[in-house]
Amino acid sequence: MPVAIVVGVQWGDEGKGKVVDFIAERSKLVVRFQGGNNAGHTVIVDGRKTALKLIPSGILHPDTRCLLASGVVLDPEGLLSELDGLAKLDIDVGPKRFGIAPEVILILPYHKAIDTERENRQSEGDCRIGTTGRGIGPAYEDAASRYGIRLADLYDTANLESLVRRNVRDKNVYLREVLGSKIQFDADELLQSLQTLGERLRPYLANVSLEVSRANESDEYVLFEGAQGCLLDISHGTYPFVTSSNTVAAYACVSAGLGPREVDMVIGICKAYSTRVGGGPFPTEDLSADGDRLREIGREFGTVTGRPRRCGWLDSMAVRRAVRLNGIDSLVVTKLDVLDTFPVIRIATGYKLDGRPLDDLPVTTTETEQIEVIYEELPGWQQDTSAVRSYEDLPKEAKSLLERIGVISGCTISGFSVGPDRSQTVITDERLLELQRSGRLP
Repeated sequence: MPVAIVVGVQWGDEGKGKVVDFIAERSKLVVRFQGGNNAGHTVIVDGRKTALKLIPSGILHPDTRCLLASGVVLDPEGLLSELDGLAKLDIDVGPKRFGIAPEVILILPYHKAIDTERENRQSEGDCRIGTTGRGIGPAYEDAASRYGIRLADLYDTANLESLVRRNVRDKNVYLREVLGSKIQFDADELLQSLQTLGERLRPYLANVSLEVSRANESDEYVLFEGAQGCLLDISHGTYPFVTSSNTVAAYACVSAGLGPREVDMVIGICKAYSTRVGGGPFPTEDLSADGDRLREIGREFGTVTGRPRRCGWLDSMAVRRAVRLNGIDSLVVTKLDVLDTFPVIRIATGYKLDGRPLDDLPVTTTETEQIEVIYEELPGWQQDTSAVRSYEDLPKEAKSLLERIGVISGCTISGFSVGPDRSQTVITDERLLELQRSGRLP
């Protein structure tokens, strides 16, 4: 199974990073294919926590090279800060371990200002998207309008000056005249900053598409790592409460320049319950004490922002949609242990709108917020599962839950996790085991 794509099947925060870390030991490459430093992964190995914002989770394996593909948007200062932080932890993040596609669009200070000012102008409630304010959306807008400045542009001095002066002029007008902001930028200062940042980033330039192609031709393992989750996809998510990029598996091929026929497996990561950050519809959100318990036990606070996540029960309709949209072969169910103390586990098995059963999530936010959720209740196991290291050792009620998720989603369950540490991930699918069978993982 040389090429695999790992995606989240909910609204993000499913534990993609921990699963990538677990199965990446034999991977030649781990490639992040979309998003920016608005999404993060927390990986815990032997009790030591490593928070990653942009760098792929494979970085903790010394023989694995990590790459950012062209579909990523890059905050140069944020990335360099992350690299410096990892180096202080004695994690090798030199150019031999990490590379960046020169085609990536840069997130610049004016993108962050526009992002924040727009959000501040929105009225409280339904109009607020819940953006992190890190400039992700405005950077992708510039990419689509051909206004973007790419990493490669930092090394074309004459063209860079022209781009910076044009963009600063236009962004200043937009900030002042449209958003009513007092924030203004100086082209000379930005140009000087970018030239300095460019020199620090120059050693990391990499032909990502070529590297991926060569690894694939040599039958070496390549893992693609997504950020956010399927239901935040700009085209297929709960629009407009979505991220600014395509989070579905197919975009990995677009971003890395790899033909879709080269993909051998798509792995979906599914939390045993549901969470969401920011605004937007959330059919199975639980506003009772149970939702608060899920947040407290699951430590549901953002890796990047620290914001509390909205919590609720597993939405199998949404999971089934993600399986279809991504062509998922198998699911890894994370945070099973968070349900250890619940006497009853609820799963959403269907939707109704105006009394009519639905086959899928509605397209509009208005309809999605009006749907009636049909739940199924399963008995809980009410015992500690954190020490479980095999499927056979799970309580029978936990096995029943996993089996039910598999049946409803129409997808094989290939593993589960019972805690945040690498050792608390259990993989049962032979194809995934091949990815980490070299013997160094527990």
